[in-house]
Amino acid sequence: MKLSTKGRYGLKAIFELSLNQDDGPIPLKLIAKRQNISDQYLEQIFLTLKKAGLVKGVRGAQGGYLLGKDAKEITVGDILTALEGPVSLSDCVLNEDVCENSNTCVTKIVWEKIKNGIDEVISSITLQDMINDYNKNKLENDITNIKK
Repeated sequence: MKLSTKGRYGLKAIFELSLNQDDGPIPLKLIAKRQNISDQYLEQIFLTLKKAGLVKGVRGAQGGYLLGKDAKEITVGDILTALEGPVSLSDCVLNEDVCENSNTCVTKIVWEKIKNGIDEVISSITLQDMINDYNKNKLENDITNIKK
């Protein structure tokens, strides 16, 4: 399984937004520049995130985007599902009608276990967790650089 650029860029962009959530609305151009993502592509991604209620837009000269919920309430799973759809390695896990052997297929059990494991992980990581990890890594790097 490989995420599309939509999922990868969307997670990076909303993470950038969450890092700066206390600064008020963040212009999309600034997020795009910081994450090296095309403005136009990021607009498409943010429209999807906005429809999902994960971000909200603010119009005007001081406009931009804000998180639609608190960072501790938005999971990586929320973001990826909004942008990519449900996670699955095989269509039969999401739709039993795809395969006539769905009820007796041994590999379907494997695909379901993998899907459940992925779902468990991505639904357990919030944007706040990512912020905390980022700040911890940044602090550790700063301390390492001071010691040099």
